[in-house]
Amino acid sequence: MFAGIAKDLTKLGGKTVTKLVTPEDQSTKLFQLVSFITGMKNSAKGIGYFLGAALLNVSYELALGTMMGLVLLAMPWAIFGLENDLGTAKKNNSSLSQIFKLENHNLNVLCWARLLLFASRDFWFEVPLPFYLRSPPCLGLGDVCASKDDCDSGAICDAVCINPNIGGGCGGPGLDRLLVGAFLGAYIILYGQVQSWTPQLVTGPLQQSPPNKLTLVLWNGLNCLPTLLMVGVLSTPSFDTLDGYDTTTMIVWLIIILVFFAILFAINSSIHSFLVVQYAKTEKVAVSVGFYYMSNAAGRLLGTLGSGILYTYVGESAGEYAGIESTMGFLACFVAGTISSFLATVVTTRIEDQQKGLKCGGCWTLVKEEDKEEIEAI
Repeated sequence: MFAGIAKDLTKLGGKTVTKLVTPEDQSTKLFQLVSFITGMKNSAKGIGYFLGAALLNVSYELALGTMMGLVLLAMPWAIFGLENDLGTAKKNNSSLSQIFKLENHNLNVLCWARLLLFASRDFWFEVPLPFYLRSPPCLGLGDVCASKDDCDSGAICDAVCINPNIGGGCGGPGLDRLLVGAFLGAYIILYGQVQSWTPQLVTGPLQQSPPNKLTLVLWNGLNCLPTLLMVGVLSTPSFDTLDGYDTTTMIVWLIIILVFFAILFAINSSIHSFLVVQYAKTEKVAVSVGFYYMSNAAGRLLGTLGSGILYTYVGESAGEYAGIESTMGFLACFVAGTISSFLATVVTTRIEDQQKGLKCGGCWTLVKEEDKEEIEAI
């Protein structure tokens, strides 16, 4: 709990400082800075997944000790590298009622959209994906064996082939813990790098910088596609786990979906991170960003709890040695993720920030920019 609080306070400080040191008329510069800082943070987190998976194979204590050492290495930069008066309140501190009552329509709507956006990922990524990758194929569990070599990957031999984690179900490829850590780490590193360079590689060339409400609606809508595609893949008869299937094909599909989703989710997250500091008033930037991160955490909680329920209780039993057939639960998690992405898109349409229009490059205008006279009249 304390680690989570410390992490979010650090993220809050990073975005608040960026807003305070960037002139208000330099929105594009602010977008680039927020995207770069947030993306590099996520890439570092991805490296942590790799390192953590490797160290856990040695010992849990070594993994914790290494993490503590890295945190201590960062402390001098914060203590001696920042000005003492940076971010201090120029007036009275905000009361608790002021924190939970933000009179900022766009920021309130953005917080709801953020909640649903992160739920769309965590409905299938944080819990179901690693459990599914670690789970052994259902076919063969319960068969008589003489050694582990007689069982499929991920299963153990105890007179018969057994799923070592009944609660995690069966039906996956049975990958080693280190490979699962590599899956998660590679996703987060890719996600972080795309997020860092979104202004230069995506929204800039498409003439969508600085982004507005219409930009977010477009990319939020596209975020539905990867999970919807995976729903179609898992629904095909060729992936009937009780009859057996080609695990290599499944891994290839998961890699495609992970890359596809990482790119779209990173672009969305980059735009979200910019808009929250853009919409936040300078005198209440810490409160605004903090409330936004509370929505972020609520979305992750919704996705994590929902995914646990869906992954555990959707699907039929594959026998006492196998547990629940997990592919149907995994499919249900992707359905929930798709619905959550769609709802985030619908909520985003309530933001009032469309005056600049929407382009897709120099020759394709989706929504025309409003006349300056009309904007001033509004």
